[in-house]
Amino acid sequence: MADEKDKKEKKDSKESKAAEPKADKKPAKKTAAKKESKPAAKKDSPKKESAKKDAKDSGDKPAKKQKSAPKADKKEAKGKDDKGEKAAKKPRRRGKKADAKAAEKKPAPSRRRRSHDSDQLPVVRATAKYVRVAPRKARLVADQVRGLHIEQARALLSFSPRGAARDIQKLIDSAAANAENNHDLIGDEMKITSITVDEGPTLRRFRPRALGRATPINKRTSHIAVALTPVEDD
Repeated sequence: MADEKDKKEKKDSKESKAAEPKADKKPAKKTAAKKESKPAAKKDSPKKESAKKDAKDSGDKPAKKQKSAPKADKKEAKGKDDKGEKAAKKPRRRGKKADAKAAEKKPAPSRRRRSHDSDQLPVVRATAKYVRVAPRKARLVADQVRGLHIEQARALLSFSPRGAARDIQKLIDSAAANAENNHDLIGDEMKITSITVDEGPTLRRFRPRALGRATPINKRTSHIAVALTPVEDD
């Protein structure tokens, strides 16, 4: 019974739906009044129309506005100015003939020999290199002789027990001979203004010891330089 009631209810509902009028789904079309309400297109001003007519008569197109040229960057302008300045500073290259003429015009440097009559006292030098004396031992003798008269230095060195005294005495005698032969000075009237001792190359040797070992021996050398000046008359 229940099934028959359900079927009847379904049929009644279908019939009621069919009896109802179908609603229009599509919206109403726009009326002609709305179309008329649209704003009219803008018309050209009388000046533009006259310009267009003139252009048509002449057969030419209306002239367009010319765009202004872009301004150059400041950096590019500065770079150009710097290049111009550098080019202006660079001197022009001259030919070989111009260089030869300029050399002829310049006076040759005068090489005058120093004499003992001038204001500056002449300096006589002598050097001894690779002397087989340790620099530490040679400096002890050089400090005693520095600033002495040549006769006093010879007397001191002749009685010195140190081995470097003989080499320094020979060097002082050589400097005195240079003063007599090269500068026309009296060798016995000189003064030791400076004497320096520099270290030279070291000769490395070895001494054999017990159990096949070897100990190093360093034989040092020195470079000695002496400068003499004439004694000033009081």
